[in-house]
Amino acid sequence: MPRILKTITLPAQAGRDLHQRALRRRAICLGTLAGFIAPPALAIDAGQRAPAFALPGLDGPVQLEALRGKVVLLDFWASWCGPCKLSFPWLSAMQARHGAAGLRVVAVNVDRERSAADAFLRALQPQMATPLTIAFDSAGQTPVSYGAKAMPTSVLVGPDGLVLLQHAGFRDADKPALEAALAAALGAQGRASK
Repeated sequence: MPRILKTITLPAQAGRDLHQRALRRRAICLGTLAGFIAPPALAIDAGQRAPAFALPGLDGPVQLEALRGKVVLLDFWASWCGPCKLSFPWLSAMQARHGAAGLRVVAVNVDRERSAADAFLRALQPQMATPLTIAFDSAGQTPVSYGAKAMPTSVLVGPDGLVLLQHAGFRDADKPALEAALAAALGAQGRASK
């Protein structure tokens, strides 16, 4: 059945008032959005030194410097991130498969509320082959220092502390390239330690 629209004619002042209210709402929305938008982050390039961090962790403090000599797969995630839910079982499988070869997966949560991160971890625990090193950055400064532009963002750091790769997002189609980068980094680490 066709809809019948009714045209209402408003006095000129009422029309101006509605227009001004709409403009104020738009300004408030844009102002609120601007509060969430930081200056554009520049992704850290391969070959640059990975920015140091020291964060509270699930099992105690987590410091990148303490992992020097290992290949570190750093993953920035949030409880509200759908692709993060898909990446965690894969990250756990990579830790299980390559941990003995020197891989350390460090997952840095950026939720403001720790309870959201804890609920996320509890829900995914049955799918996790091996626990990950979990750190918490409720201020979100660490992903900013790495230039992360999406959740999740993974950063592969070599044993020398240099960034080897940064990857935004997570899809099943990404796994082969990420696994090849891990294998190459771990192979290079093995050759360097001989």
